[in-house]
Amino acid sequence: MQWTGTNCRVMFDLHSHILPGIDDGAKDLGISLEMARMYVDDGVECVACTPHILPGLYHNTGPQIREQVNALQMRLYDAGIGLRLFPGADNHVIPDFVDGLRRGHLLSLADTRYVLVEPPHHVAPARMEDLFFSLIIAGYVPILTHPERMAWIEAKYESVRVLVERGVWMQVTAGALTGRFGRAPQYWAERMLAEGLVHILATDAHDPVHRSPDLGYGRDVAERSVGPVEAVHLVATRPAGVLNNLDPRELPPPPGSDVVPGTGVGGDRKRARRGQGITGRLLRLFG
Repeated sequence: MQWTGTNCRVMFDLHSHILPGIDDGAKDLGISLEMARMYVDDGVECVACTPHILPGLYHNTGPQIREQVNALQMRLYDAGIGLRLFPGADNHVIPDFVDGLRRGHLLSLADTRYVLVEPPHHVAPARMEDLFFSLIIAGYVPILTHPERMAWIEAKYESVRVLVERGVWMQVTAGALTGRFGRAPQYWAERMLAEGLVHILATDAHDPVHRSPDLGYGRDVAERSVGPVEAVHLVATRPAGVLNNLDPRELPPPPGSDVVPGTGVGGDRKRARRGQGITGRLLRLFG
């Protein structure tokens, strides 16, 4: 797929349930391979495999996920599918979250400082800000997954804004922007994007039909709101920076934001402009 309005044709998806038979994502290897082919056709070069780690429902662990990622990568090689996989997890909020990361039970994205955090869908966790700040203090950059789809987003919208100001990243779902999840998630996704609160666009893909890999479509929709440069940052510059474990200060902040991603402090606009020119360097690291 060639993106409209930009010369960049490579994308990186940091949230996907492509691993077979491990959670509510791909049911079997055939589904995983079909999803992988869809990713390649869409222009996605690298995917972070991020199954749920949710006590009481999905008893996945870091070592188990790593093993499954390696196994699926070999299957992709055998099938001639040129998609690179990285380990990660959709880490649900648990007590001692930081300790879980340090022990390797929970996983950051590609063993970087960046970590997906999924709070409960219907009720915001108590002391949510404390959890995210504990991660920042421990040296991580927490990424709140799909806040636009949380039932509590309206009541806690100002808290989301404060989290961004303190250095928490926000990952919005491509399908939310395209209306796949209904009007309310689409509204919040569009609003967050317009207000400079979104750092990454990802698919959260679960299958080839109902929750399919649709990053290119989401990127095109985002471009109408934020323009081609920021659209590339959402699906290429920042995600590639995550996989390279770059310091957030090396990456461009969302437009309109005075916060350098992951720092919690006001951004140096000259430095931010410098970050906008690093896409090619980041992509070459994967060549």
